[in-house]
Amino acid sequence: MSATIMSGKTLADEMTIEMQNDVNQLKEKGITPGLVVLLVGEDPASQTYVRNKEKRAKALGFHSLIKRYPIDITEEELLNEVNHYNEDPAFHGILVQLPLPKQIDSENVVNAIDSVKDVDGFHPINMGKLLIGKPDKIPCTPYGIIKLLERYQVEIEGKTAVIIGRSNIVGKPMAQLLMMKNATVTVAHSRTKNLAALARTADILVVAIGRGHFVTKEFIKPGAAVIDVGMNRDKNGKLIGDVKSDEVAEVAGYLTPVPKGVGPMTITMLLYQTIESAKKIGALPKKM
Repeated sequence: MSATIMSGKTLADEMTIEMQNDVNQLKEKGITPGLVVLLVGEDPASQTYVRNKEKRAKALGFHSLIKRYPIDITEEELLNEVNHYNEDPAFHGILVQLPLPKQIDSENVVNAIDSVKDVDGFHPINMGKLLIGKPDKIPCTPYGIIKLLERYQVEIEGKTAVIIGRSNIVGKPMAQLLMMKNATVTVAHSRTKNLAALARTADILVVAIGRGHFVTKEFIKPGAAVIDVGMNRDKNGKLIGDVKSDEVAEVAGYLTPVPKGVGPMTITMLLYQTIESAKKIGALPKKM
């Protein structure tokens, strides 16, 4: 058996065509989707990620802005910046790039973003809406994974799903999205006993543990769909996932690659949610 490769890049390209049509229609109504990214410091990974976001946003015709701040900015100063863009009608999406330096409480900053403009989906209001099954803004990585599963016609309803990793960014919202699609979900983590045996029960295995090549073929049920969220560097600096893809591909039915798997979909869903926010905010009555 050789797994079908679930290309996030291919799906992202397909969705970009659809999103371009939405942007064009909004512009005909005098609305240009606006996305501002607040970037603190010079973290190389964040710089690269933000650059990729800006490139794709501008290609779609967004009003795209990156605001860069020194590493020693105070929490109060950053909160003032967030409040400024909450009130700026030119921007429909606000993203504060994480991680933030230690003098700033990330939770306070995320909570300060207007939940309507929270296109990353991390605001407590948006996480709460997801938990009760009435989502508005959804964390972008798990949202993109659902789109990938749907695109490749991976059956979810009635299937057993195992998620390795319990973060607020991936694991927890991923579990809720899969439950909303009627999967039976188990969330595993670093303290889970007999992890490989548990993973082998999964028809859908989502791996977001942050350890390069941690998941081997012993973790895989034959024919399973395996979603690799990992972004790690090996000893030679090569980008690798959490899944040892060469051997897992011999057992799995579906597998996302690293790179060009989950990553492109994360950015795509951020842009998608910015467009949806522009539709919603653009339809609201103007403040007097």
